[in-house]
Parts: sequence; C-alpha cells; structure tokens
Amino acid sequence: MPAVDIVGEPRVHRHELLAALSRGIDLCMGQPMGHVLGQTYIALRLAERAGLDADERREVFHTSMLSWAGCHVDSLEQARWFGDDHRVKADLRNLDLADDQDGMVFMLRNVGAGQPWSQRRRTLAAFREEGVREADEMFANHLAAAAALAEALGVPGQLCSGLDQVFERWDGKGEPRGLRGDEADFSARAANLGDVVLAIRRAGGTDAAVAVARARRGTQFDPDLVDLFCDEAEEIFDTLDAGEAFDSTMRLCPGLDDEIDGDRLDESLVVLADYVDLKTPTLLGHQAATAELVDAAAGEFGLTAVERAGVRRAALLHDLGRMGVPAAVWESRRPHTPAQVEQLRLHPYYTEAILEPFPGLRLHGRVACQHHERLDGSGYPRGISSAELSRPARLLAAADLYTSASTHRPHRPAIPATELPALLRGEVREGRLDADAVEAVLVAAGHRRHRRREWPEGLTDREVEVLGLAARGRSNAEIAAHLHVSPKTIGHHIDHIYTKTGARNRATVAVFAMRHRLLGDETSSVERREDGAFTP
Repeated sequence: MPAVDIVGEPRVHRHELLAALSRGIDLCMGQPMGHVLGQTYIALRLAERAGLDADERREVFHTSMLSWAGCHVDSLEQARWFGDDHRVKADLRNLDLADDQDGMVFMLRNVGAGQPWSQRRRTLAAFREEGVREADEMFANHLAAAAALAEALGVPGQLCSGLDQVFERWDGKGEPRGLRGDEADFSARAANLGDVVLAIRRAGGTDAAVAVARARRGTQFDPDLVDLFCDEAEEIFDTLDAGEAFDSTMRLCPGLDDEIDGDRLDESLVVLADYVDLKTPTLLGHQAATAELVDAAAGEFGLTAVERAGVRRAALLHDLGRMGVPAAVWESRRPHTPAQVEQLRLHPYYTEAILEPFPGLRLHGRVACQHHERLDGSGYPRGISSAELSRPARLLAAADLYTSASTHRPHRPAIPATELPALLRGEVREGRLDADAVEAVLVAAGHRRHRRREWPEGLTDREVEVLGLAARGRSNAEIAAHLHVSPKTIGHHIDHIYTKTGARNRATVAVFAMRHRLLGDETSSVERREDGAFTP
C-alpha cells in the first residue's frame, strides 16, 4: 500500500532508528540497554576535546552507533561453541585478547561453557579443528553486516568511514587488517575505548575503568585518547548516570538532518526487520512476512488507512526484542525448559522497552508488545485481556501466529497450510484470538471464508461450551479437565459470560442457556483442540 504519514505522530529520524537498534544490540552483547549510546557519548566527548569539527563528530557518531551492529549475525555459531552468545560477548571486554594468557583464559572459560564435562571435552577438541576458523571469521562477519546495514539505511559512506576499523588496535594486533597507531580512523579508536571502559566501569566502578584504560594504553588503546578519558572520567560517568546520554550525545553531534517519512520510513523498517531476523536463522523473513499478511488483512478487518499503516509498522518491529534472548534458546531442538520459556516470554516486553524512548516509534512498540497477548488473559508478557487489546493488536496477534505456525522451528515442524485454518479457529473457540481478525488473516492468506454462527450477546464458541457445562453444575476444575485447559482460563470465561449475559450465578446462567436454547449434547459439537494453546 502507499505510505501514509500519520497525522500528529512525531517524525522519525534515522539516528533514532540506529539508537533503537543499538538498544537491542546491547542486550545481544550481554549489556544493559543504553550501552552503545553511552559508548558513543564517550567517543564524542573525546572528539570534542580533540578539536574535531561538526562533520567529523557526525562521523564519530555513526561509526560508534554501528560498531557492534553486526554482532548477532553469527549468533548460531557463537551458541554452538560458547553456549550463551550473550555471555561470551560480554566477557570479551574483560580481557585483552591479544595477550596470549588472557586469550587462553577466555577460551577455557567460554568454549563449551555449561556443558557436561564429557560433552565439553568433545566441544574443545572440535573447536581446535573448526571453531578457531569460525571464531576468526566472526569479526569480519560483524563488520560486513554493519556495513551492509549502513548502506541499506542510506547512511552516507563518509559518515561511517571508520566502521571497518572498529576492531583494530593501537599496537597493530587487531582485526581485520592489523592497522597500527593512527592508521585507524579516530572514530574507530574512540569507539573502541568507549565500549570497554563503559563495560568495565559498570562492573567495577570508575577507578576500575580508569585502571583498565591505563593498563591497555599503547596496546589496545590510543595513548592520547586514554589520557583525555582519564582526565574527564568522573564527569563523563556522572552525565551517563544522570540518564542524559541521548540528549547529551545530540548536543555533541549537532546537525543530524536525517528525518525519515512516508515510503522511506517503511523501507527503513523493512531493512531493520530483516536485519533483526538474522539473530535466528529459522526466523529469517518472519517480521516482513507478518507485516505483509497484516497489511493484506487490514481492509477485510475494517481498519482505517491510518490504523493499517500503523499496524504494518508495528509488525515490522514486533520481534525486535528477540535480540534480548540468547540464540541457544531460540534454536533449541528440545522442548524448552521452564527457565527458557520465561526468557522467551520476555521478548515482547523487550520490544516495547527498546522503542519507548523514541516518540515516533513509541506507539508502534506498544502495539507490537501485544502480539502474544490473548483475549482471555492467558498471553504474555502482561497477561492483559480483551478490554485492553486494540483492534490492530488483535490483528497482529492472529497474523503472527499464522506466520509462526507455518514455519519450521528446531523444536517442531511447520504446520501444513491445510491445517492452519483449524489451528487459528481453534484459538478463537478457546477464547484466545479475535474471530474477525482470524478470518481476515485467513482470507488474506488465501483460505476460504468461514461462516460463523452468531451466538446471543456476543458469546464466543468456547464461552457457549463453558456456559453449557456450568449450567449443568460442573465446577471450574471439572470444566477445565473436560476441556483440557486450566481452571484459571475457565475462570476468565465465566467472568466474560457473566458480563455479557448479566447472569450472576449457576442458576441464572442455566436460565439464560435454556431461554436461548444453548444446552445441546454435553460433549458439544464444537470442535476443540486437546493440547491447549499453540506454542509458536
């Protein structure tokens, strides 16, 4: 559809997209959101002290903001060798990997971490054969991906000329070209220092950050930049502690005239969506496919042009929070453990938290956050129910389930296309998905329209089934066992039945059921699934 500018919605700027992406990248590196932005503020403070002009500081900004943007593209390989790809990236900053002893400590601490010793011995042996090569390629992978992202987002080449040098070192022992001294761009040297000292300070305080900077002065770091940093460390960290990183960074880097609107915004969000999906190979293209399905279903569902544009953008952003969950969890071939399930259930929350600071993205983040919420309150991350779910969010939830279920995952096969209508309509009968949203999605995906029976007072199929059992005197626990759902879910259904029908107890429910001839055979002709909610 043609791009729509949403009246009254704040404009989006490219530097805000970079800042939003960086918050996801922070989580992927085992750092709190705001790390890359803080690193960039440090680099810009050093640039200001070194006398760089506004154009040169803009180059520092873009190089630093993009410096770690490719760190997730080989998360699968990182997980294979190191287990938790987030933990291993966090540990990178604690050691000087050009030092042979530190390098050995890093490998022994991380290769095969978390595995039983018998399995870890095999991983260590295989790492010598294959892992060393793959690990050596990772820095190059990250740089290539960051450069590709910059180009796709339209960042001018002169604004990220140091991007391919951010893993170089002052002593020439860095990657990928072994540049020595000021052969590497100022922006790369400043970003490198800012990254490490910020992580060390977070773990051990300002004195520890200054000590590490001085210890690596002339080896990993530019000596002059270390001196500038040590002179201003207290003031720098006071600013960051005050939560002023974004505004302070913008003051140090004026003239970022990069507003995005209309077609350019939609194109940029598609780029961002595809790029985020690189985190997990089995999810490549998921967000764009969901956005296309939402867009195609929006008219059938009755959304306005503005709502349609907004939900499409929310769909392109809805899984940004996947960056906050380790690849080993997403790519697990075994059923997820309770701890892994809790990690997975956080990803919609991460999406909203990543986008919340940016006025032009905030509303899209709030819709995106609801793609795993359900009408009966059984969803996540907040467990909200129908009264709080907007129509765009209901459509996104149905479209996300369709595209997720139709795709193979390591722990389950893809659901055949012929079975998807039954799956989604089963969720409607269970009271979890909006019936009209599901039908709009199925029609948009090419399935035949389902003619639903209209029940009195807007009752759903599942609510009619629960009502019939309750009218016959079944307890919530008995109804739950009969329908293979939880008593809590039945409690939600009963509350909805009372609200819709005006009934107050079993007796008045029975009167309503009799008056509207809702008491058919107790086994019910409504088809139901035996295994409860589908797990994408």
